[in-house]
Amino acid sequence: MKKFFLSAVMMAVVLTTVCNGAKASNDNSTKIQVAILLDTSSSMNGLINQAKSRLWNIVNTLTTLKFKGKSPDIEIALYEYGNSELRVEDDYIRQVMPLSNDLDLLSDKLFGLTTNGGYEYCGAVIKKAVDKLDWGKGDADMKLIYIAGNEPFNQGEIDYKLAINDALKKNIYVNTIHCGDARWGIDGWKEGAAIGKGKFFNIDHNATIRFISTPFDDRISTFNIQLNNTYIGYGRIGNARKESQMKQDNYAQLISSSNYAERVVSKTKRVYNNSSWDLVDMYKEDKNIIEKLDKKELPAELQNKDKKGIEDFIKQKETERISLQKQIDELAKKRQAYIDEQMKKEGDGGDDLGKAINQSVIDLALTMGYEVE
Repeated sequence: MKKFFLSAVMMAVVLTTVCNGAKASNDNSTKIQVAILLDTSSSMNGLINQAKSRLWNIVNTLTTLKFKGKSPDIEIALYEYGNSELRVEDDYIRQVMPLSNDLDLLSDKLFGLTTNGGYEYCGAVIKKAVDKLDWGKGDADMKLIYIAGNEPFNQGEIDYKLAINDALKKNIYVNTIHCGDARWGIDGWKEGAAIGKGKFFNIDHNATIRFISTPFDDRISTFNIQLNNTYIGYGRIGNARKESQMKQDNYAQLISSSNYAERVVSKTKRVYNNSSWDLVDMYKEDKNIIEKLDKKELPAELQNKDKKGIEDFIKQKETERISLQKQIDELAKKRQAYIDEQMKKEGDGGDDLGKAINQSVIDLALTMGYEVE
């Protein structure tokens, strides 16, 4: 009875973590928190496509930041607003995902967005993000909101100036990204960024993202298959999340081989942590996890092993993963050097959603005493 109870408690904890889309960060760690507020009205298909195309590039940019030599915890939240299919009583706003380091779940939610309608209330969605998200309280925490859309900034009953001032009280910087013709409706967007101590960008949200293919992309992609084999799903949730891991790989690959390589590189970083379902990441965080496992929830290859056999298997997979991540990381450095060289020759094109976020993140980080690798 005791064994059954322990297993039930463990699975409940895992289920709660997965459903919430977040794993608790170390409260003592410095945090980089980014809330992305996307207009999903009917004219914003291009914006959503840019977000999908730039997700892993944004993640990789965030992982280059260090504070006093340490990697901060990275959490990303996602809101949609302006979609007529959302509830009018919620001002056509939906929290798609709270601040979380569950990157696969974030990718899955992002690829599930659709456009329709609508009524775009910028002040209201900023206020919801400020009030509802679990923002850090550390002096060195970097907290940013990015709101992207194309309608006038002052729609709705919530005054965007008051909402942004509430953000500043929590040391949250508000950045605005106006989509479309710079001649129309940008005044409020510019003022919002100025009040929020952030940056203003004007982008062509319908522009196709330019990807630079490199001689290293295919080798990085090949390593990914081996890397996925080091993940050991625990229980039904683990099996579902392992399937989702491969699903997000496929989403990235459908966009481009370059985007796929960006995702694989993200999977070598500390931020890509799956301790809610993967036994290797669980073991890294708690060496006593072996004593708490329910054999019935283990994958078939571990069912007949004793505790030492299970631990040896997990350690072997951990060793394999570390080796693969190091090899991918070496290729990633060469890949980035190649991309940097091509951009010098050809130029990097205009701003898009990803470039806007990356540029402003780096600029703010440097002013706050962060180092960039």
